[in-house]
Amino acid sequence: MIFSVVHKTTYNYANNVTYCYNLANLKPKTFDGQELLDYELEIEPKPTVIKENIDFFGNNVTHFSIEKQHKKLVVTAKSKVLRSFEHQKNAVITEACRSITLEQALLKLKVLSPENIDATQYVLDSAFIKKISDKINNYAKISFRKERSVFEATNELMKRIFTEFKFDPSFSSVATPIDEVMEAKKGVCQDFAQVAIACLRSVGMPARYVSGYIETFPPPGKEKLFGTDASHAWFSVYIPNFGWIDFDPTNNQIPKNQHIIVAYGRDYYDVPPLKGVIYGSGESTLEVSVDIRPFKNEVQQQQQQQQ
Repeated sequence: MIFSVVHKTTYNYANNVTYCYNLANLKPKTFDGQELLDYELEIEPKPTVIKENIDFFGNNVTHFSIEKQHKKLVVTAKSKVLRSFEHQKNAVITEACRSITLEQALLKLKVLSPENIDATQYVLDSAFIKKISDKINNYAKISFRKERSVFEATNELMKRIFTEFKFDPSFSSVATPIDEVMEAKKGVCQDFAQVAIACLRSVGMPARYVSGYIETFPPPGKEKLFGTDASHAWFSVYIPNFGWIDFDPTNNQIPKNQHIIVAYGRDYYDVPPLKGVIYGSGESTLEVSVDIRPFKNEVQQQQQQQQ
């Protein structure tokens, strides 16, 4: 399946901004099971300086600055992404993955290998997930026992968050502490991902934050409106001798073709779609629209017409 993704961010400023510097995490990754076919980043006003690099976590990051007065900033990322479920590692959940227990996994993580060393950083405190509380640890222990499969325990944790937490966009912001989310048992996808990550880290397992998109569908009989999708987030756990495997607690599923991965990080702080600083005064408003839909090229359209 080839997906077309359009992610548009608009900042309107009350007064002129004289300078802004931004980082954009908007370029989807390429890996086994996902291929970025095309990508274009449009920025208005035109940046004075723009460059792209790979960050510490292996993500594609664009740095840009605008060094002239402006009252509006529009950043539009357009991507075409090929998803191939048959080649995803998640499609082949081996017996080794399913059977390794928490006790075995923690022992294997002590072996000094490049993979384990890289994974260990995802056990440590991060900007939004630190000083993990006893309440979160106790919530994790309901699913995680030393003799139980890490895969089965993580799958159960995902289902529990899906069942017990309420999706409520009005409750939280990017700065809402996970303990508050845990107490209220409500929030949005990034909150659910970060609660799950905190639970996994509390029992010693490496867990990372995954940012990206998910294809959504309109109600039966309704046409999908442009720009009504949104960025999405889920989490990934590292299982020794297998690798990383993703779980989506917002939708209670192991991601497949409909999930498009943009970036990995320790939590949301590492991989927001846009972040930066501005020199100016007054209030600003933010508008974000995302559109994800299957892409039909001319050949596909001709084939459908012939049929």
